[in-house]
Amino acid sequence: MFIAGDVGGTKTNLGVYKLSGSVETPVIEDSLPTSPYETLESLVRDFLSKHSLTVEFAVFGVAGPVVGSRATITNLPWIIEEEALKSSLGLSSVKILNDLEAIAYGVPVLHEKDLFTLNEGKRIQHGPMAVIAPGTGLGEAYITWDGTHYVAHASEGGHVDFAPRCREEIELLSYLLERFNHVSYERICSGMGIPNIYNFLSVMGYYEEPAWFAGKLESTHDKTALILTTALEDGTPCERCTKTLELFLSILGAEAGNMALKVLATGGIYLGGGILPRIISVIADSPFMESFTRKGRLSHIISDIPVNVILNPKVALMGAATFGLSSLYKP
Repeated sequence: MFIAGDVGGTKTNLGVYKLSGSVETPVIEDSLPTSPYETLESLVRDFLSKHSLTVEFAVFGVAGPVVGSRATITNLPWIIEEEALKSSLGLSSVKILNDLEAIAYGVPVLHEKDLFTLNEGKRIQHGPMAVIAPGTGLGEAYITWDGTHYVAHASEGGHVDFAPRCREEIELLSYLLERFNHVSYERICSGMGIPNIYNFLSVMGYYEEPAWFAGKLESTHDKTALILTTALEDGTPCERCTKTLELFLSILGAEAGNMALKVLATGGIYLGGGILPRIISVIADSPFMESFTRKGRLSHIISDIPVNVILNPKVALMGAATFGLSSLYKP
């Protein structure tokens, strides 16, 4: 058996699988809070001890950049090294993947019920696919077919330069350049980016902000959640929140279209992360798809690319397990 994990800054999802099994039928699956543990080794050891299981191999998708066989977790003081994990846990082999790489490996095993379709398009079998995932940050990855199976490729594309497309977005870029020495799409299309958009609209005096909301926003620790929740409420009680969400989705759509062009994602674009499933009710009627397809002379190509939101929160764990079953360890 082997263990697969989706290691995040807040929680870690773990599953144990048989080499002859399926990613949809783990022997055991559990979720543990991440922050109480000083290392990934101690977390995994606790999990295995709790369930009285012994494993031989491990694959972990981690929320942070992976360079070689070493990774750092973005929101934890953890450094993860494959050889150290292998030695500490007494395993035959350990593989670390970036979390978006893990999500990408999970995309081919998703079912129709796991997806919300924004654009049916014309999917080309075995065509390249791409994943873009707004969560705390903005993750990106892509998937190619090597003739026998899908291979996922990590990317740090969320950190590319933000390219404004209209006067309002130019003003947004100017505002952010006064506060950051580099303005990437992640500064806008992420959980950390939503308050940046709202603050820009506030400074510019754009759209109405009720006094009750201003006081509530000042006192809350999670401004992103408050802005999104208010934007989704019936009757649009805060116009500035609604416009923040619209601008977020418009710019995200543009960057998803950029990703589709860069890898010519004829197999589809898949939208992951924790934000979009929460706002699924408004995405279809938002500027997202208009921005996605507005690519000048290549708009006709982009309009044929399928676009889906991933609804299954376990896709990264499934992807790590898929990598383990198909790419590393043969029964």
